[in-house]
Amino acid sequence: MPPSLCLIIATFLWGSSFIALKYAIAIYDPAVVIFARMLTTLLICLLLWRFVKRFDYQSGDWKYLVSMSLAEPCLYFLFEGHAMEYTSASQAGVLVSCLPIIVAVLAFYLLKEQLSKAIIIGFSLCIGGSILLTLVSPHSDQAPNPLLGNFLEFLAMICAAYYTVSVKHLAARYSPLSLIALQGLSGSLFFAPFLFFVDLPTEINSSAIFSILYLGTFVTLGGYGLYNYAISKISVLTAAAFSNLIPIFALLLSAIILQEVLTLWQWLSIGVVFIGILVSQQHAKQIKDNADPLGELEHINTEEPVKSSSVV
Repeated sequence: MPPSLCLIIATFLWGSSFIALKYAIAIYDPAVVIFARMLTTLLICLLLWRFVKRFDYQSGDWKYLVSMSLAEPCLYFLFEGHAMEYTSASQAGVLVSCLPIIVAVLAFYLLKEQLSKAIIIGFSLCIGGSILLTLVSPHSDQAPNPLLGNFLEFLAMICAAYYTVSVKHLAARYSPLSLIALQGLSGSLFFAPFLFFVDLPTEINSSAIFSILYLGTFVTLGGYGLYNYAISKISVLTAAAFSNLIPIFALLLSAIILQEVLTLWQWLSIGVVFIGILVSQQHAKQIKDNADPLGELEHINTEEPVKSSSVV
């Protein structure tokens, strides 16, 4: 499957997660919801153990694996779960526009990835479109304390950016399913103690249970699996640009499920974001052209190979 298609499906699933999470935490405590979500992912990964165990551990990887797991799902879901108590799903979705910039900074310093004009212009259009989308979207009564909620969501984005860079570093040796299984295990262990300090559910709510199962299977297992696979194939900066589709999918799904009507300005904002993503896809080509401006590498590859006179 092409990496771009994987990223589109993954961002669609993540966009839908805001609505599912909103439904679930309206019934159960965020700690209960996130623990159940992580446990669902872990149980499914155990059923797929013969695929999970395909990895090549190298000395020192534990530092990246532990820090990656701490960033996401542990701190990421802790921040985002409580953010959804104070802000609306649409506002939280729009804050995802901060992710590509944070990823770009971390990738530049940690992975030594180069920045290109396509990435800069594409990110600018994506962020501009997301900000415009925020300004033209109507206010919602689902945000009792948007300042606190949006701040927590921003902290979640920092964790997500570190996770993205870590996956890029580990993707060559670990399969997407192996990293997801680690997320399920670390998330279950991290959120289990929180259950002693919250009110446990006393009744079963079918809508909340369905939302949790959807989050643990399609969103975590499916979304992260596709995203991790795509990152292993393309630049982490190119992949990060697709995250701007998350608020768009969240908004479109809100319109479909919650019967919200999109305005002309909202449609224009969505168009700007899509243009930014298309521009950012030229990143890999520009980096290659900058590294070989005269096409010398291609010329060398087409020349007749030099005969070796070495003795084997």
